[in-house]
Amino acid sequence: MYHVIACRPKWVAPLAGAVLWACLATIALAEDHTVSQLPLKKVVLFNSGVGFFQHDGEVTGDAQVEMKFNVDDVNDLLKSLVLEDLGGGRISTVTYGSRDPLAKTLKTFAIDLTDNPTLAKLLDQVRGERVEIESPNKIVGVILGVETRKQKAGEKETIEVEYLNLLTDEGLRSAPLASISRIKLLNEALDRELRQALAVLALGHATDKKSVTLHFLGDGKRAVRVGYIQEAPIWKTSYRLVLASEGQPLLQGWALVENTTEEDWKDVSLSLVSGRPISFIMNLYEPLYVPRPIVEPELFASLRPQTYGQAMEGEELGVAEADKPAGGALMRKAGAAAAPAAPQRRARMLAAKRGEAFFAGGENAAVRSVAQAAEVGELFQYAIDTPVDLPRQQSAMLPIVNGKVEGEKLSIYNPMVQPKHPLNGLRLKNTTDLHLMQGPITVFDGGSYAGDARIEDLPPGGERLISYALDLDTEVVAESKGHPDQLVSVSLAKGVLHASRKLVREQLYTAKNSSKQPKRLLVEYPVDPSWKLVAPVKPAEKTRDLYRFALQVEPGKPAKLTVEEEQLVSQEVGASNLDGGSIQLYLRSPVVSEAIKQALQEIVKRKSEIEQLTQRQQQDEQQINAITQEQARIRENMAQLERNSDLYNRYVKKFGSQEDEVEKLRAEISKLQQQANEKRRSLSEYLLGLDSK
Repeated sequence: MYHVIACRPKWVAPLAGAVLWACLATIALAEDHTVSQLPLKKVVLFNSGVGFFQHDGEVTGDAQVEMKFNVDDVNDLLKSLVLEDLGGGRISTVTYGSRDPLAKTLKTFAIDLTDNPTLAKLLDQVRGERVEIESPNKIVGVILGVETRKQKAGEKETIEVEYLNLLTDEGLRSAPLASISRIKLLNEALDRELRQALAVLALGHATDKKSVTLHFLGDGKRAVRVGYIQEAPIWKTSYRLVLASEGQPLLQGWALVENTTEEDWKDVSLSLVSGRPISFIMNLYEPLYVPRPIVEPELFASLRPQTYGQAMEGEELGVAEADKPAGGALMRKAGAAAAPAAPQRRARMLAAKRGEAFFAGGENAAVRSVAQAAEVGELFQYAIDTPVDLPRQQSAMLPIVNGKVEGEKLSIYNPMVQPKHPLNGLRLKNTTDLHLMQGPITVFDGGSYAGDARIEDLPPGGERLISYALDLDTEVVAESKGHPDQLVSVSLAKGVLHASRKLVREQLYTAKNSSKQPKRLLVEYPVDPSWKLVAPVKPAEKTRDLYRFALQVEPGKPAKLTVEEEQLVSQEVGASNLDGGSIQLYLRSPVVSEAIKQALQEIVKRKSEIEQLTQRQQQDEQQINAITQEQARIRENMAQLERNSDLYNRYVKKFGSQEDEVEKLRAEISKLQQQANEKRRSLSEYLLGLDSK
C-alpha cells in the first residue's frame, strides 16, 4: 500500500532537484513495511483433530505480514483467523489467492479439457481452424471434422477407423488419425488458449502453499498478534503405574505430541487440552456458484392481417378513451429501521480459572506436577512449564503427571470376560489435582512388567477399576439355580381375576484362592431393571450396567456368594374363562382370601348348572338327529310299498308318532336354551358385581 503525498515546490529553478528528491523520499517513507513472518509463540492442541496457533511480533507503520499455508489448511484459516493490533492500530484486509473450481475454470477456455477429451473430440472442438499435419507428408488445411469408417479386419470382422477430413488448397483430403504423427494449430491465439488450459489443469494437481497477506494500519512500532485454528493430530496420553508391596503406587503420565506443521517450534508455549470441542471444515476457500434457472423469453406467433366488413346500420362507434393510469406506481414505504443486531456474547476461548482470555495468553497454575493444570470451561488444560522446542515433522513425549496415587489390589471376575479365572486389577483413585485423560497404562509390579491396562477419563478424586493380567491363582465356578413360581396375591374385580406371581432366580459363585495371600474378589453381575436384587441386600458398588459384589477369599478356603433376584409378574384373566384346574389351584392356595374362594366356588357352581343345561340340550338335539335319520329310512321303504298294505299303514302311524316326539324335543330344546341364557346373564351380573381381595 502506498500513500500519495502531493509536493508543491515553490522554487523551481535552483531547488527543483532537491524538491524532487524530497518528494521521492517522502513517498518511500510512506510505503508499507513488510514483515516476512511473525514468530510462532503459542500452540494449543485439542483432542478433536485441531490445534490453535498464535503468532506474536512487532510491525511498524502500515505493514503487511505474509504467511504461507498448505492449500488444505486455508479453509480452517478463513473460518478461524483472529487478528489483534495491540498498539492502537487498525486491522485492514486479509488477501489471498482465490481458487475457482477447476472444472469451471477449464470451461472458460476456447478448448474445453474438462472431460478428458480424446484427440478426435479435441479436433471436433477446433473445426474450421487451419492446421498443419504430418501423415506422413506435410498437409496444410482447414479442419472439416472427424468421421468414423468401418474397415475389414478379416473375412468376417470389421473395425472402426477415425479419419480427419481437411479442406486444402488442392481440395478435400482425408487422413487416418492413427497415421498422423504431428498436428500444429496455425491459429496462435487458439494455441495459447490450449497451452493455458493445460497449465491450469496442472496447477489443479499441485499441492503448493498459498500466501495469505495480513494488512495492519497504524503509526510507529507496535505489537500484533495472529491466531488461527489448523488441523493437527490429536495428542495422546500414556501412563506407567508402579506397584509396590508397601506405600502408594507411583503414576507417571506422558503426553505424545506431533509437530506435523511446516514450521519448527522454537520456544513455544505449549498447552494440551483434554476434551472434545466440536470442530468441522467448511468450504470457504473455493468460490461457490449458485445454479440459476434459465428463463426463455416469451414468444408470440406473428399476427395475420385482418379485414373488416362495413357497418350497415347506425353511426360508426368512436373509440373509447383508454383509462389513464392513476399516476406512477407507488413505492412501498420502507418499514421501521431494522433493530440493531443483538450484541453477541463474547465467546470465551477456553477461559482459564480466573477468566483470562486464552487467546490473550493467560495460563493459570492450579497444582503443579510436571505440567501446570487448569480447568478450561468444560475442558481441562495442561500447560507445559517450560517453552518447547520441537522441529517440524518430529514428535515428542512430554511429562505431565508424576506422583503418588491411591490404589487397592483386587481380582475382578466377570464370566463374560473369562469364565474360569478373574483378572488381576486395581482400584485406582486419582489423588492428584490433574485430570487424567484416557489412555493405556503399563503396570509394573514387584520390579517387573505385570501387564497393560486402559483407563477412561478420570477427574481429580475419581475412582476407576483397571485390570492388567489373568489371575491364575484364583478360580471361580458360577452356576444358576431356579425356583418354582410363587402366587403372591389374587383379587377379583368386575369379572376379572388379577393374580401376582413372584419369580425367583439365584446365581451361585464359588471361588478358590490357591495363593498364599488373601484376596479381595469383585464379582460383576449384570443389572436387569425388570428384576429386583434381594441378596445381597446392597452391592459393594453399582455402575450403569453392572452390580459389583465384594468377596474375601482366604488361601485354600472356598468362598461362596449367592446373588438372588425376584420379579413380580401380573396376570389378568376373565373369571368366566377359568377352567376347573386353574380354579382348583386358586382354591388350594393359602394366599387366596375366603371371599375369593367362595366367589370362585359360586362361579364353579353356576358354570356347572349352565353346563348341565347345555348337555341336556345337546342330548335332545342328538335324539332329533336320530329320528330324522330314521324317517329318511322309512321314506325310502314306503316308496317301495303299496299304499293299502299293512306295512305301509304301520310306517305312516310310526312316522306320525316320531313327528310328535320331534315337536316335543324342539320345545324342550327352546326351553333349555332360555334357561341357559338366563343362567349366563345371571353369571355375568354376578361377575360384574364382584370386588374381592
